[in-house]
Amino acid sequence: MTSRLGATSERRDDTTGPLPVEIGLTAAIVAVQGDAPLILTVRASEVDTRATLPSGPFDPVRHRTFEIGLRSWVAEQTGMSLGYVEQLYTFGDRGRHARAGDRDPHVVSVGYLALTRIAEGQTGELAGFRSWYDFFPWEDWRQGRPELLETTILPGLAEWVEAAPAALSSSGLRRRERVNLLFQPASRGFDDENALERYELLYEAGLVEEAWRDGREAALQRGRRPPPLGAPMQHDHRRILATAMGRLRAKMKYRPVIFELMPPAFTLTELQRTVEAIAGRHLHKQNFRRLVETSAAVEPTGDVSLNTGGRPAALFHFRRNILQERSAPGLRVGVRG
Repeated sequence: MTSRLGATSERRDDTTGPLPVEIGLTAAIVAVQGDAPLILTVRASEVDTRATLPSGPFDPVRHRTFEIGLRSWVAEQTGMSLGYVEQLYTFGDRGRHARAGDRDPHVVSVGYLALTRIAEGQTGELAGFRSWYDFFPWEDWRQGRPELLETTILPGLAEWVEAAPAALSSSGLRRRERVNLLFQPASRGFDDENALERYELLYEAGLVEEAWRDGREAALQRGRRPPPLGAPMQHDHRRILATAMGRLRAKMKYRPVIFELMPPAFTLTELQRTVEAIAGRHLHKQNFRRLVETSAAVEPTGDVSLNTGGRPAALFHFRRNILQERSAPGLRVGVRG
């Protein structure tokens, strides 16, 4: 599902010439329903049920831009017409499963973050929404510190640290320092924006299914398949999703992107639940409401919602004029839970 640049059948048989390059376009499409942050996944077929993100090749003949190509593939695979889209990152590293002598095309994947609202009958037969915490259960701190950290992740990382305690990363940090920085075993809190870094550390330590699948050394040295740490995804799509998670968590603090996930009218409780769903942690109700008031990002509609299970609640809507009034009109929730 990628576009090959300058590739020929002769080039694929050449064991010395440059590898052909393919460009793929991949979308992490996020929605929120109730308390669940959702990601749109597709299946390759009725038989292959593994989760993958909507993706397809960039075709320079059909697609004038990458984004046009992405929107076209998403519409074809899911039946959805995307609204808010931003480019995340270009994943150009040689495939994680590559080995000496591998002559497969080199895939450059351009990842995108898209935000949407769920409508009935919105997706096709092979597409559906799943909670992004199905793939990253250690990122959900709304009910407190995830038990998975103590039972599986930290013991697994401790083994990895002991195997080479003096090994340095490209950042100059030793393994123990990286574990403490990203998972903080001595603290309740965590930096919500470091979703990608946490997943990358688990991959490097051989603790996720993708590391075993790709034949990474740390995974093979364990001599056993790792216990499930979230649902695996095809290709490098869990890495792309982790990038999208960190980007959205960071961006909602300085840009009003959270309102792309909200209905036209909403209660402050609904807004708080949406922010909590994305951030993965509980927020103090009164502090959150003061934060919203300070941001001046919403204003009352004059109507109330009766679907609260209790007293009617005032309805609000996003003030789009704030985009001209302020340079950074986001919801500046703190970074630690």
